[in-house]
Amino acid sequence: MDTPLVSWNPEGVDAWATTAPKEGAVLVHSLRGFIDAGRAGALVAQHILAESEPVRVASFDIDQLLDYRSRRPEMTFSLNQWTEYDEPHLDVDLVHDAEGRPFLLLHGFEPDIRWEHYIRAVREIVDRMGIELTLGTHGIPMAVPHTRPLTATIHGTRQDLLPGTPSVFGTVTVPASAQNLMEYRFGQWGLSAINVAVHVPHYLSQSAFPQAAQKAIEEIEGISGLALESSALDEGAARAAEEITRQTAESEEVQALVSQLEEQYDAYLEQRESGIPLDGPLPSAEEIGAEFEKFLAQHRQDPPSGT
Repeated sequence: MDTPLVSWNPEGVDAWATTAPKEGAVLVHSLRGFIDAGRAGALVAQHILAESEPVRVASFDIDQLLDYRSRRPEMTFSLNQWTEYDEPHLDVDLVHDAEGRPFLLLHGFEPDIRWEHYIRAVREIVDRMGIELTLGTHGIPMAVPHTRPLTATIHGTRQDLLPGTPSVFGTVTVPASAQNLMEYRFGQWGLSAINVAVHVPHYLSQSAFPQAAQKAIEEIEGISGLALESSALDEGAARAAEEITRQTAESEEVQALVSQLEEQYDAYLEQRESGIPLDGPLPSAEEIGAEFEKFLAQHRQDPPSGT
């Protein structure tokens, strides 16, 4: 007999049934996997869990979804024994926003295999729990300077819920992710799904960048009406900003590269806002930021996440 992919926690299911909003129920999702520059999505999930008292609603049998040989969880060895294991998980929790509004959070490891089976299981959860909107978030590396306001690409199946800001992308082909495929399938099924991709400076993509999580939270709040209050991330964001400033000040070469990013970024925005046809998307990070990334990789200490 096959093991079910999803196991339900009756207490969590009952808790959701008694507290779920009568309309506008939301499921937020953030998975550890293919890409999350600046750990934007991971920090959002950590923040939500830290600010609430999560109640487990359902869990996926992660062994059915992971390829351990291609993505090995970390273990800690101390002296003569194993002391810690970063145990893979994929769970749905009942959480609350700052105003007490309940919503669901899907968090954990992105599946490596059986994507279609996983997505159908998420649809079953959405149908059973009466979810009207699924909202995902993550960070993507972009050739943008940290000295300019963060922006995001917001895409989804409901054009009426998307902001009217122009996209920096035209038509591009990229490797798939379980998160993006879920949005695509939900669109085919007539379900509402939106994803917020925060543009993270390419040279900061490997470090925790709380500012990106705060931008993601701002967009999620605007779309869903949830009150997630990102102030708990302020301290981590301040430390990250101080570290970036310190490292930048140590090299005139790096300062010149930041200035070049600023000039190209500002020129791009000016061209877009004036209605002049764009020659293409923002210049690639490989073209502009390779030396900057190399410098920071040699000197960087990841700033604390603040959560």
